Amino acid sequence: MKKACLITAVLLLGACGGNADTSAPPEDGSATVPTDTMAAPVDNESVAGTPATPTDAAGYIAKAGAGDLWEIESSKALLAKSDKADVKAFAQMMIDQHGQSTAKIKAAATAAGLTAAPPKLDADQQKMLDEIKAADAAAIDATYLAHQRTAHDAALALHNAYATNGDTDALKKAAGEIVPVVEAHRVELDKLAAGR
Repeated sequence: MKKACLITAVLLLGACGGNADTSAPPEDGSATVPTDTMAAPVDNESVAGTPATPTDAAGYIAKAGAGDLWEIESSKALLAKSDKADVKAFAQMMIDQHGQSTAKIKAAATAAGLTAAPPKLDADQQKMLDEIKAADAAAIDATYLAHQRTAHDAALALHNAYATNGDTDALKKAAGEIVPVVEAHRVELDKLAAGR
């Protein structure tokens, strides 16, 4: 928070100063190089304090909940169209196990005195879900598996980061318990991809 305030102050000072060099020329007669007082672009995520893998409880709960919701909804969409037994078995496992991880995170949040808000997909998750739903029977398996890889890479990064750097012990423990489950899903995805 202190860093964000400092960065904001520097940006405001830079914006007020314009591009004019208001320093006096050096007395020794040497040349000076004008300096640009406009601040360099700053990563908004750093300023806002909301990194891609949050370490605060509320951010973690929201991202983990959205990830589980996406896994469940995308897997239901796959089950409605696919005729591949191995991919359908994987999708059912996603529904079951991501339902379990949602319950684990909710229980940890409750133990920590927190309330988990209903999950909401972000724009990228909604786009991937829409692509799976729009895929025809010939393309659905490949589309689903590709998006599952993307989602599981993000989930692994999220849970690993929170298990290591999170701010709430009960949630850190839950995240640490979810990591090997996500890793196992990635192994299954590799097997499915190799069989195509």
